[in-house]
Amino acid sequence: MPLKNNSILVTGGAGFIGSNYIRLLLDSKDSMVINLDKLTYAGDLRNLVFAEGNPDYKFVKGDICDKELLNKLFTDHDIRKVVHFAAESHVDRSILDSGPFIQTNIVGTQVLLDAARKHEVNRYVQVSTDEVYGSLGPEGLFTEQTPIAPNSPYSASKAAADLLVRSYVNTFGFPAVITRCSNNYGPYQFPEKLIPLVTLNALEGKPLPIYGKGDQIRDWLHVDDHARALRLVLETGKTGETYNIGGHNEKTNLEVVRTI
Repeated sequence: MPLKNNSILVTGGAGFIGSNYIRLLLDSKDSMVINLDKLTYAGDLRNLVFAEGNPDYKFVKGDICDKELLNKLFTDHDIRKVVHFAAESHVDRSILDSGPFIQTNIVGTQVLLDAARKHEVNRYVQVSTDEVYGSLGPEGLFTEQTPIAPNSPYSASKAAADLLVRSYVNTFGFPAVITRCSNNYGPYQFPEKLIPLVTLNALEGKPLPIYGKGDQIRDWLHVDDHARALRLVLETGKTGETYNIGGHNEKTNLEVVRTI
């Protein structure tokens, strides 16, 4: 039987990055993983077929805004660590309707923080995005000291969630860290994202979509590298710190599409 005192709650673990992270955790064979996912459009249990039948893994369908469910999970599984992926994360969707982003990314984070604090977890990792910094210029890199300047309802909601986490660290001494990653790519990515969308369209001989002139610059990071960095932050991160996770691989969207 897995050790209860090493139970990790992963929220949004049926999504792209979350499922790859769970694979890494289960491969290490030293943790009980509880995966809480609402299974919205971006969550897919087919991403987790490798976990079926694993005694160190449990899937729970539910919403991070559900206080009663969270309290039950923390109590039943004696959860000591939280890695919070669950989020609405698509810029275009946030422009069409920002409501779900406010509810999940801000309210959901607040509910989860309260539950985690109540049950005295010893580590909470807030998985955020470098989009909270705004747009990257033709030169330079984002650093942890770059001022927050979100440009979409999505990035604004993630920035708000980060500030909530920071406030819990300073107000309650809550053992949280924040990570901000660059654009991920790799297995199980939802097909509306740039690389899988362009790849699928190219294979099918369809037009390749570009937002605006395609001159937006983003850093690209393979999801496996991101997962390994998250494990390192979970194990050794310093409470209250923010850690940028990037690939030093800055390209315009147009460069990426032309490469594909």
